[in-house]
Amino acid sequence: MSGELVTYRVEKGIAILEMNDPPANTYTYEMNRELDEAILNARFDDEVHVIVLRGAGEKFFSAGANIKMLSEVTPGFKYSFCLHANETLNRLEHTPKLVIAALNGHTVGGGMEIAMAADLRIAKRGAGKIGLPEVSLGVLPGTGGTQRLSRLIGKSKSIELMITGRLIEFEEAKELGIVNDIFEAEGYWEKVLEYAGQFVPPNKASKAVGRIKRSVQSGWEIPFESGLALERELQQQLFQSEDAKEGLNAYVTKRTPSFKGK
Repeated sequence: MSGELVTYRVEKGIAILEMNDPPANTYTYEMNRELDEAILNARFDDEVHVIVLRGAGEKFFSAGANIKMLSEVTPGFKYSFCLHANETLNRLEHTPKLVIAALNGHTVGGGMEIAMAADLRIAKRGAGKIGLPEVSLGVLPGTGGTQRLSRLIGKSKSIELMITGRLIEFEEAKELGIVNDIFEAEGYWEKVLEYAGQFVPPNKASKAVGRIKRSVQSGWEIPFESGLALERELQQQLFQSEDAKEGLNAYVTKRTPSFKGK
């Protein structure tokens, strides 16, 4: 199921999606189509419980949209490209499985927009910077950047970062709440997979993890009372799951639960 620009493989319940156009892994229409297909493959694969997204090579997670491509196409294509990219990232954000972005290098422009559509962002220490410098091109972060960054860190700080176009170290991004954690460079990828593995059965009830994600992501955009209704609906689904029965029984019998993701 791997494409030329986005490779896809599954290891121990973890779907690994790698943007594969080094060194910068720039985002093109073709890459977007392959990313969209890979997200759908992971979503509907019952053997996949967690999705990890990374960039090929050592320099970049992604440098964002391919500027040469954008400079050569019509305004109509540019609009279509942004629309399709938004749809892909929305699909990633609302897939009911945990998505982790492994920031193994510079994460810039559209690359940061991809990362923000993930649920968690784990950076590699000393591997690069992160930011939305689109203002220097006379445009704005047009694939969800203005909306997701402001929701992550608040209006004022997000405006400041976007209008200056400043790139920041991962450490500052962690302080701001953009990055969840920073792993040491040595053994970084192995640590990411180990981290992701804690959310895979039998360690964790992955269905519950996915429904928690869906309740937060979908509930964030609707009125509070509607969010509570969504929460109740998802909870009812989980009460009927094998994992809920296992978790409750394990608690009562004072043993460690062994989940199946069902």
